Amino acid sequence: MSYAHPEVLVDTEWVSKNPPNENRKIVEVDYDPESAYRKGHINGASLIWWKRDVNDPTIRDIIDKKHFEELMSKNGIKSDTEVILYGDFNNWFAAFVFWIFKFYGHQNLKIMDGGRKKWELENREYTTNEPQIQATEYKAAPPDEGLRAYLFDVRRAMDKEDSVMVDVRSPKEFTGEITAPPEYPTEHAQRGGHIPGAHNIPWATAVNDADGTFKSFEELNQIYQPKGVVADKDVICYCRIGERSSHTWFVLKYLLGYPKVRNYDGSWTEWGNMIGNPVEK
Repeated sequence: MSYAHPEVLVDTEWVSKNPPNENRKIVEVDYDPESAYRKGHINGASLIWWKRDVNDPTIRDIIDKKHFEELMSKNGIKSDTEVILYGDFNNWFAAFVFWIFKFYGHQNLKIMDGGRKKWELENREYTTNEPQIQATEYKAAPPDEGLRAYLFDVRRAMDKEDSVMVDVRSPKEFTGEITAPPEYPTEHAQRGGHIPGAHNIPWATAVNDADGTFKSFEELNQIYQPKGVVADKDVICYCRIGERSSHTWFVLKYLLGYPKVRNYDGSWTEWGNMIGNPVEK
């Protein structure tokens, strides 16, 4: 069986044969563009830098509607542009930006399956030339709050039988043995553990180790359904800062077709630092 929404994925071969044009844009989304985009990227791809471009510089939040519209204009994107996203870190941050695009109503949106990892494994061509972009006028839709979970949503969900929380971090983070992944040594929370009642299903179980592509529909079902993460429940995904959980949000909402999935981007950096929040280990 194919994915519930196969139209949101393209493979590397498709991207190589369908270069960007006036109506199609390719955007690389990186955590660290210096070790990724700047060293080489797909020809014609522009850059969205996760830390600088989609996070508010003064408060812990994603950019607002006005700044999202400015970002789209800067990348030459119109409201009806076909946008293909890919990036470093197994498409974590590409999935996060996909979530933000959907939050502000962009419809024609895809992820390149496997991201930079698969493109490089196939020895496909990169360039260091940055594209010349014609700025556009972009009008975003009002935020779709149904895609986002906040602290109060999580607190309510803890006591509801029709809700389920998915902690997509590593098992050691889930149990509280560590409070941040090894690659983020200075970004710890005050408390280790997980939100009471959450199920630990690490994001990486949804992808193939060899090339970073998503597993099949059948394989994905076998991962989530036995743990009680099923389509008739209100699902909230979280991790540490919301990027790994957006990857799982994408899997559940678009590949498996779950109707009620939200990304809690406050995640453990909010929950684990908040006075009075209950924690399980």
